[in-house]
Amino acid sequence: MIPALLTTASPAETRQAGRMLARALEPGDVVLLVGGLGAGKTTFVQGVAAGLGVTDDVTSPTFTLCQIYEGRVTVMHADLWRLDRLGEVLDLALDEGLEDGGVLIAEWGEGAAELYGDDALVVTIDMGEGEDDRVLRLEAHGAAWEQRVKAP
Repeated sequence: MIPALLTTASPAETRQAGRMLARALEPGDVVLLVGGLGAGKTTFVQGVAAGLGVTDDVTSPTFTLCQIYEGRVTVMHADLWRLDRLGEVLDLALDEGLEDGGVLIAEWGEGAAELYGDDALVVTIDMGEGEDDRVLRLEAHGAAWEQRVKAP
């Protein structure tokens, strides 16, 4: 099980938290990331991707909207910040990748909560007291996630 509350004190620790989550991911999983600009969402995804065996550089998909990485499972790393409507999220055809056994990790994931929120892990990343401190809150939605996330 992974803890529902994590604190990190550096980008390296935030990546390590992502690696911890990667050990719990299964094909078809959805992780919705919530947090402000500079909160560390992409840094966290870098750790998740590394934990899933991705060797490519993982960068923010802000301008490409979705980047695909190959590891032990396909990682779909989406950025939904610029999307105004739910239909635009549907246009990305992320469901196809999930059906093929990939995992979806969506930055600004609140934009996809209506589609995926009933069976997803919502990770909220907030700034901590120090410049590099982060507080990660993992909220399980759906029975599968409730079995993998340990309540605080």
